Amino acid sequence: MHPAKYEEVTAYLGLGSNLGDREGTLRRAIELIGTAPSVRVDSVSSFYETEPVGFVEQGRFINAAACVKTTLSAHELLRVCQGVEYALGRVRTIKWGPRTLDIDILLYGDDVLDTEDLKVPHPLMHERRFVLEPLSEIAPDAFHPVLRMTVRELLDRCAA
Repeated sequence: MHPAKYEEVTAYLGLGSNLGDREGTLRRAIELIGTAPSVRVDSVSSFYETEPVGFVEQGRFINAAACVKTTLSAHELLRVCQGVEYALGRVRTIKWGPRTLDIDILLYGDDVLDTEDLKVPHPLMHERRFVLEPLSEIAPDAFHPVLRMTVRELLDRCAA
């Protein structure tokens, strides 16, 4: 169930880029997200340079996390994120392959969603240090509603 339009929800986004001006792309993405109606960027982590995961024959990533406050539903927020990805040149080719920009909804309040186009909490976030480190910087006490652990606890247990 989605919150009513007037209820503000805290959501956390993971951002990554490994093509072109990686830092510039992330800065512009955060700026564009913050200009979307009913979305306010509350905080942004430092930028972290990380090794690729999955498809490893590609350049290093810059990763970050952002906290947003929104009255949009999770699916509406997903559409905003996808619009920003495409506006900044995202082309989907190889799964986990090189990309100008990737934006994932990591957490959306304490909602648990499992639809064809959106799974929240992000199903792999607890296995990915490149997600947990920046997220822990801005929201160490954010709670994973499925694993019943804080981001800090997930990071402490993350091997990769």
